[in-house]
Amino acid sequence: MATTKNTATKKYDGFTEEERGAMKERAKELKATTRRGTKADTEGEVLAKIAEMAESDRVIAERLHAVIKANAPALTAKLWYGMPAYARNGKIVCHFQPATKFKTRYALLGFGDEANLDDGAMWPAWFALAKMTPAVEKKIAALVQQAVS
Repeated sequence: MATTKNTATKKYDGFTEEERGAMKERAKELKATTRRGTKADTEGEVLAKIAEMAESDRVIAERLHAVIKANAPALTAKLWYGMPAYARNGKIVCHFQPATKFKTRYALLGFGDEANLDDGAMWPAWFALAKMTPAVEKKIAALVQQAVS
């Protein structure tokens, strides 16, 4: 006697729809880079992506973009998995993850291993951003300056 599997009750623990969407965006970004070359100015694409964000994320992303550009003008704005990122020599130094991207409670500012934030044997590489205030902007400015030093 053959047994049948009830696949309707099985839960899939793989990538979420949002994660699959981010991977598809990254594939598009890589194809676009191949077509136009790595030296292309992609800041317009980043600003367009920021403009599409939900208001709560957009307000943070706009200020974050301004703070990063003012404090690390050598960084190049680019999209990375569909999110604003800032790179040096093509390598990501920091990036912004909107709260709505993966349906999280708060947005994140992340720093990659290209960032010079080393502080002993352990240091933070992600920062939660609930809102932008002058004090938060000052902290971000200092972190970005250190990251590119």
